[in-house]
Amino acid sequence: MQHIAELLKAHKLKVTPQRIAIFKILYDSKEHPSAEHIYKCLQETHPTMSLATVYKTLDTLKKAELIQEFNVGEDSFRYDANVKAHPHMICLECHKVFDLDTMKLENLKKYVEEDTDFEIMYEKIFFYGVCADCKKNK
Repeated sequence: MQHIAELLKAHKLKVTPQRIAIFKILYDSKEHPSAEHIYKCLQETHPTMSLATVYKTLDTLKKAELIQEFNVGEDSFRYDANVKAHPHMICLECHKVFDLDTMKLENLKKYVEEDTDFEIMYEKIFFYGVCADCKKNK
C-alpha cells in the first residue's frame, strides 16, 4: 500500500483510500479488468464506493499515465497498470485479455521506423483469436 501511495504522490495525485484501492487492484492484476469488475471487487471492502467514483478514479489514473485504457471490442474498456508498451492477446470467445510476453516483437517499432521513415510516438499491438481454455471447451 505504501508503494502505491508513493506512486500517486510522485504523479502529484491526492492519496485517497478509493484511489489506493482501485490502483491496487490494477497493480496486482494481470487480468485487465473493466471498471464494472473493479467495482464488484471493491464492494466488500468499500461498500459505499460508487461506480461513478471508480470511473472518475480510472480517468484520473489514466491522465496521470499510471494506467492504460483500451477497448477490446465488447463495448467496455479494460485497464492495465503496466504502462510500458507491450502487446496483448484478446480472446474473441471469453473476452479475456492476456499480456504477450515475448522478446520477438521488441524491435518492431525500430524496424517500422527504419522501413518507413515514420516517427512512431507510441504503439498498441493487439492479437485477436481464441485462447487455450476456449479452444479446449469447444
